[in-house]
Amino acid sequence: MNIVEIAPEPPTVPRDGWDRPLIIPPQGGKPVALTRTTTFIDCIEDKSALTDWGKRMTLVGASMRPSILQAVQQLDPEDPDDKRELNRLVEQAVNLSGANRKREKGTHLHALSEYVDRGEPLPAGTATLDLRDMSAYMGATVVFEVKAVERFVVVPELGTGGTFDRLLEYEGPDPDGRPIKGRFIGDLKTGSVQYGALKMAAQLAVYAHGRFYDYTRFPVDRADKKAFAAWKKRQVPAEEAAQAYTSLPGDVSRKWGIIINLPAGSGECTLHWVDLEIGWAAARLAKDIRAMRSVKGAMRPWVSGVTENMAA
Repeated sequence: MNIVEIAPEPPTVPRDGWDRPLIIPPQGGKPVALTRTTTFIDCIEDKSALTDWGKRMTLVGASMRPSILQAVQQLDPEDPDDKRELNRLVEQAVNLSGANRKREKGTHLHALSEYVDRGEPLPAGTATLDLRDMSAYMGATVVFEVKAVERFVVVPELGTGGTFDRLLEYEGPDPDGRPIKGRFIGDLKTGSVQYGALKMAAQLAVYAHGRFYDYTRFPVDRADKKAFAAWKKRQVPAEEAAQAYTSLPGDVSRKWGIIINLPAGSGECTLHWVDLEIGWAAARLAKDIRAMRSVKGAMRPWVSGVTENMAA
């Protein structure tokens, strides 16, 4: 893989208590919370398989520590305080089962892949399995030039904000074998891609329709509560706010995106095209679904008698 102009961003964008990114709108004003891209498109995914997996892992974890089951017997699932305790016990059981290790491993491989993309040696002591994974990653992605890594973008049309993994330059055959050249949003997946193709296409499509947002223009120390509270009330002039936004390069494809699939520990890495036109249609559908959730009046009380006005 040839590295051209990687420009990593600082580690964090300011976020509210629900982990939503806080940005200054293009027209200026106070910071507003955006919906995370992955959260926004989540409504289009069938989560039944994931839900069933989570239930199984909770049982596995609880079986490893009988005290969890004993504590559950003393709790009322309808009591607000007990609900919070039950949630804590569930998370404890899930951790014991090792369910979160896959997520942690994925985060680790993402970090290692950035070393590869920067052309730097991997950290000393990198595990053998990780070395195999990174060797596979390097071999699969040699056809790309990395133009950007971990860049935050916003899509005002959808009210979303998120960070894409890679902006990749590629020249070669498209999914139909025809020649293609340009820049493509890329995403590294470290689990199975057998399911969730529509969600992945939607995620990359949202990024492809985004604009770079330089949140470092409006710095704040999130740990300083007083400073953070004052920052959230700050009114930013429109001229200053507009300078934080930059369009994606004109040759970034809104037709195709690229999934880099590197299942942790497999030593195998494969590439997949995702259709962003299908993904964008799904993202806009997600917008309609989320809007419908706030519509009132779908259910009304039963009326047992005829009112006077109706009788007249």
